[in-house]
Amino acid sequence: MAPPSWYSRWDGSQRLDDLDADQLLEAMSDDILSDGDPWSALRRLFQRGARNPDGANLPGLQDLLNRLRRQRQRQLDRYDLSSVLDDIKQKLDTILQTEREGIERRVADATERAQKGDAPESFREAMQRAAAEHKKTLDEMPESPAGRIQSLQSYEFMDPDAHRLFWELMKGLQQQMLQPFLSNMQKALGNMTPQDLERMREMMRDLNRMLQDRAEGREPDFEAFKQKWGDHFPGAENLDQLMEQIGRQSGQIQSLLSSMSPGQRRQLQDMMQSLFMQDERLEAELRQLGMNLSQLMPPPDARRYNFRGDDDLTMKQAMELMDELRQLDDLERQIQKVRDPNDLEKIDPQQVEQLLGDEAKQDLERLREMTKKLEEAGYLERKGDRLELTARAIRKIGDKALKDIFGHLKRDRFGGHAIERRGAGGDRTDQSKPYEFGDPFLLELRETLMNAVERNGAGIPVRLTPADFEVARTETQTHAATVLMLDMSRSMIFNGCFLPAKKVALALNALIRGQFPRDSLHIVGFSLYAREFSAAQLPHLAPGEWSVGTNMHAGFQLARQLLARHKGGNKQVIMITDGEPTAHMEGTEPEFAYPPTRRTLQETLKEVQRCTREGITINTFMLEQSHALAAFVEQMTRINRGRAFFATSDRLGEYVLVDFVRSKRRAVS
Repeated sequence: MAPPSWYSRWDGSQRLDDLDADQLLEAMSDDILSDGDPWSALRRLFQRGARNPDGANLPGLQDLLNRLRRQRQRQLDRYDLSSVLDDIKQKLDTILQTEREGIERRVADATERAQKGDAPESFREAMQRAAAEHKKTLDEMPESPAGRIQSLQSYEFMDPDAHRLFWELMKGLQQQMLQPFLSNMQKALGNMTPQDLERMREMMRDLNRMLQDRAEGREPDFEAFKQKWGDHFPGAENLDQLMEQIGRQSGQIQSLLSSMSPGQRRQLQDMMQSLFMQDERLEAELRQLGMNLSQLMPPPDARRYNFRGDDDLTMKQAMELMDELRQLDDLERQIQKVRDPNDLEKIDPQQVEQLLGDEAKQDLERLREMTKKLEEAGYLERKGDRLELTARAIRKIGDKALKDIFGHLKRDRFGGHAIERRGAGGDRTDQSKPYEFGDPFLLELRETLMNAVERNGAGIPVRLTPADFEVARTETQTHAATVLMLDMSRSMIFNGCFLPAKKVALALNALIRGQFPRDSLHIVGFSLYAREFSAAQLPHLAPGEWSVGTNMHAGFQLARQLLARHKGGNKQVIMITDGEPTAHMEGTEPEFAYPPTRRTLQETLKEVQRCTREGITINTFMLEQSHALAAFVEQMTRINRGRAFFATSDRLGEYVLVDFVRSKRRAVS
């Protein structure tokens, strides 16, 4: 008993099965035919993704980019960057208020002790004088955060809680300013000892020395630096990577500054300068580092972000947000640079998951598997650094073109077209006929016996005569040699007709290969010259420098040469064009003129006459309704007795292939 199946309404959250290799190749086929380059088609498939009629979907890189941009915009719409300075101001206000309250407590405590006799009156007076001096200092402090930080660094706090709050603020701000150099510190900077600060200064000196060596043409000893300080710069395997890492992380601060208003930016810059005033040596090393980096590498990418939200941010949160936005920018650049499967491998799935979620990571991994699926299915093969279509893929694309073209036809369009010659016996039908000399002897015994009984009457033995024999009718098939002439002039390309024409050629090849394997098909492309192409070359056909003019004369010459190799009587040319001839051959060189000259028309019609004398039928499919083309084709059909059709590019395949099939079969009567 089969397990029960459960169904629910589609809500968009359910995942469908991944596209298989056949569906992926189908999604690429029109792009491959459009410009003949499977590499470009694969790149476009990476970008756009694919969806098949059954609903299976493969999101592309453009989908990832859209998610990324939405995530970035959500953050910008959420936060108010000006709140960073407001938060620092509030903390400084809290520190000053705590200090004032602490001063009042100290004065009250000194007064109480003096009144109880626990302390001399002079102690109370000294405390009051100190309180007055401290209050005056606090009253005279500037309003700006930078000014207050600078003043408080040399201020002697009377309240220990206020002192603690100030240095916690200082350590936190210093940590954010030094984050590019402390990405892997084991201790938080807020707990750094004087010894830790000395190591920081030592690291800065070593780093500056290495950068100076590079600037002066000497080889820096990066390995020694890495052994000593490598924990602070994870992932940096050489000096260039280390500089890139520092520059990238320094860009967080620069982006924060760039995203602020001029007044806010000035306040934050002043505040940053005041953070290290108590450690002049560290400040000097940092200043030297900035100068060295500016000489050796371009300034860090400092994108300005337009924040429009209301949520508050602390300095720490702002730096974390800038890091997230920078990662989103980096990921966006990586995705935009994807040109081949190797570029996809450079994108870190873990970073995609961190920034965009697990679903985006899965979509990336499915894209990375896409090329592998096509290779394993035998549709793509590597030749050096390139991916090329296999013969199997070309056959598959031809089968798809055939399916696309016949998928819109009705059954009553097939059959019924008379031909002048009979061919060898083909498929057996449900009807019978009297035997004639030369018919396949597919005896219908019942009908044969009934004929004898009707002639002689009942009784045995039943005596047969040749007139009694009844055989099955067969659907006979003609053998034909066909040249498909494709106009490859620029007008075909510019008018969007070349892609449908290529699909027709592939479909016709698939039809002949599958249903008429004894037939021959030659493909001739013509513009200024005429050339023969194999079916394997069809997907790669693209316009070239010689795609000037419409040299039917050269096309008919080459078609006649190709058909002369075949001994059968059925020879035909199927020509697809959108314009009258504008070039002809003078010896081995083409002559081009537009509007076409009288000689071009005459030489082309002479070649039509030669084809006619050799029994070659020319059927023309016109993709343009111009008077000049119609007049020329009318002359050509009068000479050759072929057929001419006007077809739009989207219906071209139906006309060509249906006519070909009709020309191939008839019932023997």
